Amino acid sequence: MFEGVIQRFEPAQSTMRDTGAAPASLSSQAFDELFLSTYPRLVRILRRMLGDSGRAEEIASEAFLKLHNTKLPPAAKANVAGWLYRTAMNLGIDDLRARSRHFRITQRATSSSTSASTNHAEDGLQLLLRVERQQRVRFVLAKLKPNWAQLLLLRASGYSYKELAQHLELAPASVGTMLIRAEAAFEKMYLELFGNKD
Repeated sequence: MFEGVIQRFEPAQSTMRDTGAAPASLSSQAFDELFLSTYPRLVRILRRMLGDSGRAEEIASEAFLKLHNTKLPPAAKANVAGWLYRTAMNLGIDDLRARSRHFRITQRATSSSTSASTNHAEDGLQLLLRVERQQRVRFVLAKLKPNWAQLLLLRASGYSYKELAQHLELAPASVGTMLIRAEAAFEKMYLELFGNKD
């Protein structure tokens, strides 16, 4: 009765990589060493950028997953850590942009804004102002060119000009000029959007 209607079920071959397989670009040992040496610093930078420890860890892990699943071109193999930092910064900037879009949509949806009462303690006010300032900075960073935002974030994290050049694959002589331009663009956009310099 069901002949010709029901076909034999063949399980599909898995197209996913075995999770225990070595990364496409690095040996297993090199990947482990890179992870142990780079992950904590990468999470600190992303935490500073995003203001959220959990999200910073997720994005750092996502960057390592991309490294694991990507066959790097020969030029990037010479500076795997730089490729990793750049990838993580791009993912962080994408996250900031998504959050700023969500924030704008939420702001439009709630037309009435509630004013904070003046009876709160000074510490609460200071905390509120600091959080607001951080949100403004993140919003402006999301609007900047990605390479300028990366440059500003890494410099604020304590990187030297030499390290900036290495991680962002720039000529060492151009780091200072790019940093000045990025700072000027940040300040100009901040003043245009928020009108005052905190």
